Parts: sequence; C-alpha cells; structure tokens
Amino acid sequence: MGYLIAIAGKGGTGKTTLAALLVRLIRENKIGSVLAVDADPNSNLAEALGVKPRQTIGAILDKIARDPSKIPAGMPKERFIEYEVQTAVEEAEGFDILTMGRPEGPGCYCYVNNVLRNIMAKLIGDYDYIVIDNEAGLEHLSRRTTRSADALLVISDATPVGLKAAKRMMALVKELEIKTKKNLLIINRATLKDKYHAGKNREKVIGASIDFLGYIPYDSRINRASINGNSIMQLKNNAPSLAALGKLKDKIL
Repeated sequence: MGYLIAIAGKGGTGKTTLAALLVRLIRENKIGSVLAVDADPNSNLAEALGVKPRQTIGAILDKIARDPSKIPAGMPKERFIEYEVQTAVEEAEGFDILTMGRPEGPGCYCYVNNVLRNIMAKLIGDYDYIVIDNEAGLEHLSRRTTRSADALLVISDATPVGLKAAKRMMALVKELEIKTKKNLLIINRATLKDKYHAGKNREKVIGASIDFLGYIPYDSRINRASINGNSIMQLKNNAPSLAALGKLKDKIL
C-alpha cells in the first residue's frame, strides 16, 4: 500500500510548486516509486514537473460523453473509463503523473471525482508514494476527492487570512470524517518579517488543529523559473526552497 500525501491550500500559496518539489525530492533520494496526481482542474503540476500530458481524465470523459459508441460492445462504461485513465498515466524520468484536467461538459465534476477516487484506489498499491496536488480552496474536500491520506499537507502564507483558511480546512476535514494520520502546516514564501508575524499569529489562529512543520523561504529562483518557462526539475540543488523542504521531508514521509 502506497504512502499518500495530499497537498491542499488556498489559491496563491504555492501548493503546486511544493507538490513538484516534493516529487523531486522523493525521486532524487531514491526512496521509492512515486506517482504525482494533478487533481486541480487548472492542471499546473505537469508543467511544474516539466511534463506535457498527452491525455487528461477530463478529456477522456468528454470524448466518451460526445461519442458513447467508442465504448466496446459488452464492456461496462466504468471499466472502459478505467482502462482509458490508466493509459493516461504518463511515465516521466523517475516518476509517473496522472492529470485530472478540466471537463467541458455540464455536471462533470462529481463524476470526474468518482472516477479519480476509484482509479486511485487501484493505483495506490502500485507505487511507494502518491503525491496529490488538490484543487485550491475547500472544494476538493467538500466533494471528497480526498477521503483519506497518510499525510495532509496544508500550505499557507504568513497572513492571518491564510492561516484562517488553513484552520477552516482542518475543521472541514474533521466534519467530513476524512481520515488523515498526519496533519501538517507549512508556511510558504516566508521572509524574515513573515516569520516574525506568523509566529505571533499562528498559535492564536490555528491552535492545536494542525502540527506546524516549518517555513519555506521566498525563493526568487522559483519566480525566475516560472517566468522563463522552466520546470522545478531544472532548479539547482542549492535553491533555498528545495533545501528547506529537504530538511522537512522526513517529517512528511
């Protein structure tokens, strides 16, 4: 059974970047096989990892919805979709990736989430680690895209608004009875000033609902990579963000 890490956070906190950094660390430390799952309809994880997905779950479901005759006679629809989704798993250098994508048809999201859950239940045994980059905000939790995780990694910025959003996520996890073994908070893009203010606000806002793991510093190299269209895999090993997450990885894994 693979070790599942679900990454969540409000928009703009850099959760996709940290998901990509974590996939890189697992690959480079050679601690096991890893599947990266982009469960965010905006689908930025593959790009961050330097991969261009040939197929997405959303596109597969749209294709079948437009032309049901593509389903072979005698084969149940769910089984055909499962086969198609498994072929959408991209093999990259040292990791695999599955991209959810954005379905265009009306009313698709619940069905996409159900498909993703069913596929994940089958794939989870094929990898040592599964890193899921979830949709920004609380939507993925309320729709129960993630029903359980060995580690729930909540990404926030240092602001009271960001910390309150993290607290609401943890309240929803409890309300929906989502099973998590570790609930961890990372404050991302932190400056020295941010660390001072976050240290004062964190306990007051978050309380005991989640374990504070640490800070990832603001890293200009991440911004330059994004502007230049480079992937996280092209960052040098001494990049501050990569080094900081490397010090925290043993507590995540």
